Amino acid sequence: MFENLPLIISRLAAGIPQTVIATVGGIVLTIVLASVAGLALLSRSRLVRTVSRTYVEVFRGTSEVVQLFWIFFVLPALVGYQIIPLAAGVLVLGLNHGAYGAEIVRGAVQSVPKAQYEGSLALSLSPRDRMLRVILPQALVEMLPPFNNLFIQLLKSTALLSLVVVNEVVRQGQLLVPNLGVGETLTIYLVELLIFLVLALMITAVMRALERRASARLGRTPAPRARRAAVGGVA
Repeated sequence: MFENLPLIISRLAAGIPQTVIATVGGIVLTIVLASVAGLALLSRSRLVRTVSRTYVEVFRGTSEVVQLFWIFFVLPALVGYQIIPLAAGVLVLGLNHGAYGAEIVRGAVQSVPKAQYEGSLALSLSPRDRMLRVILPQALVEMLPPFNNLFIQLLKSTALLSLVVVNEVVRQGQLLVPNLGVGETLTIYLVELLIFLVLALMITAVMRALERRASARLGRTPAPRARRAAVGGVA
């Protein structure tokens, strides 16, 4: 069962860079889109709220696989330009998880006590300064735990990129199965599970460190895990 373990590890490890690139790229795009869309959901402009809500509902309510096929197969046919598979994957990961992240941002901002808004008004702070200096620093502490969950989900979603022939970890495993036979399938999948577990633990370690730092700057202790996970509706 483990006769070809060194070969399996080396071949699957070759897919880790693509998985990491897709994950990091997707996380960066998720943060940008979630921040913009989440704050837009709280805008006084009905048009801005409508556009943001449309984006959120479309990408939350449709299949991530179908989104990937649309961007990789259909969009190039419409614009006449073929998208690089990895770029298409990062775009889908960011768009999809950014929609979920928008609700995290909205929920976290709305969770800031009303007294904080009133205090910033009493200090005659501009709307921009109120948001950047008072509201967002406090909301950030509430955002980090659910974003941790979201980023781990994004990491696991990179497996979908094998459908558009990105040579990430899962794709490398698929290429190994015909060469090694069914008998080694269990070993291949076991190593894949361990790789994703290690990467997920790394994301968690970074997010926990950021959470502790953000809480310390505000002179607060991190909220209980059950309550934090509920912010934004992500568990």
